Amino acid sequence: MTVSTVAPRHGVAQVTALLDLPEVRALIAGLDETRWTGRPGYPVRTMVGVLLAKSVYALPTWTRTLRLLGEHDALRDAVGGVVPSDDATYRFTAKMREHRHLLDAALDAVVRAVKDANPDYGIDVALDGSDMAAYSNGHRTLFKNGPVREKFADADASWGHRSAVGTRKGGGYFGHKLHAMVCTRTELPIAWTTRTAKDAEKNEVEGLFDIAARRGVEPATATLDKGYDAQPIYDLLLARHVRPVIALVGTLRVQRGEHKPPTCQHGTWTFAGADDKRQATQWRCPSRACKPASVWIKYDRLHPPIPHGTDRWKAIYRGRTSVERCFGRLKNDAGLTPLRVRGSDRVSLHTDLTILTTLAAALARARALSVAA
Repeated sequence: MTVSTVAPRHGVAQVTALLDLPEVRALIAGLDETRWTGRPGYPVRTMVGVLLAKSVYALPTWTRTLRLLGEHDALRDAVGGVVPSDDATYRFTAKMREHRHLLDAALDAVVRAVKDANPDYGIDVALDGSDMAAYSNGHRTLFKNGPVREKFADADASWGHRSAVGTRKGGGYFGHKLHAMVCTRTELPIAWTTRTAKDAEKNEVEGLFDIAARRGVEPATATLDKGYDAQPIYDLLLARHVRPVIALVGTLRVQRGEHKPPTCQHGTWTFAGADDKRQATQWRCPSRACKPASVWIKYDRLHPPIPHGTDRWKAIYRGRTSVERCFGRLKNDAGLTPLRVRGSDRVSLHTDLTILTTLAAALARARALSVAA
């Protein structure tokens, strides 16, 4: 089987469409206003085009991106007809880190625009974390059975644990971690944070919902794996009027079956709805012969508003895999990994630019379809 090394033709049209988005033009205008002194340098539109092209073509480094720009006439014309130097590109990324508020504003605007274009975006969400191995020698020792390594090329990275995927074994890894909230209906990211590998996923839930609220997204349900199964997480979601759908850890209470519906001599009681004012679920005797014929059970980890094991719970929880597919597309199709930058600020910028490209591409497609219709 042969593998093509030629850049796809649709990439040029995609980069052009992204640069023409009002949200991206606003970012370019904001960055252009910061040029108040010194030599003009390369146009800001060209530099932003380079940043977007890197993710569109899933290239790992700026050097390869600029090399493609020099060889691809149509792509070079799309970003302004010039090829910036390596040094200019690295200086521009430093400028992006200095003016992160402009990038944050662009990301907020793109997420709001995606929400306006697709009302289903963000109604049902899934949260999870994904490993990003550091661009560094991650061996714990200097050599086999040797002394413990004290210095790493990426001083901000740390040790963490990742699950087995495909043929890759699970276990410890050295690097960073992407925590994300993803829409289960569109499989597009809504909010995300980049932390080191040792940071627990549960600690990022509140921050992700704060970012989503700032961007005008208010989920109705949130699906999480058993790594988030803790009463504080349920309390946090319920306080935000979000229905939690979380897999249970096999604690002693779960093993005793305390999460199951009530039973009596007439059989298993049926679910009769949830009342957010009471903060409780209602259960009824199947024959209505018991006195009382119904009971209220307060919300908690074992008795959430959407009871564990019901058809609705199972249907919603199946959407949790959407966050895994989103991670896969970001890593394999948009060039999120392998990392070729070091330091938390550079890894965070790389993540933001990658996701900006992904969301902007989805927004451009949605607007093109609406115009065609």
